[in-house]
Amino acid sequence: QLQASGGGLVQAGGSLRLSCVASRNIFSINVMGWYRQAPGKQRELVATITGASRTNYADSAKGRFTISSDNAKNTWYLQMNTLKPEDTAVYYCHFRVPSAYTRDYWGRGTKVTVSS
Repeated sequence: QLQASGGGLVQAGGSLRLSCVASRNIFSINVMGWYRQAPGKQRELVATITGASRTNYADSAKGRFTISSDNAKNTWYLQMNTLKPEDTAVYYCHFRVPSAYTRDYWGRGTKVTVSS
């Protein structure tokens, strides 16, 4: 239900833009996000945005990454600038439907490789 795209190979200092399209509408209560998992490490939060456009960033993403959404297109983005080799990971998009029974959806992941 989530389709992520935009990963690839980039040199350090470069930029990439990830996109995630959901097969369902985005409402203000929803929370969309990006997580990443580097080899041998646990999955970690990168950034989140609510359907009402409230954002939250991991310290590692602040000042370099920007999360945004286009609710009319059921799509959210992660603009990544000034990439570093330590940003190399598989990036997963996430969609949360808060309710009495919260539901979480995950995309398959898109690989980002930053060469030094």
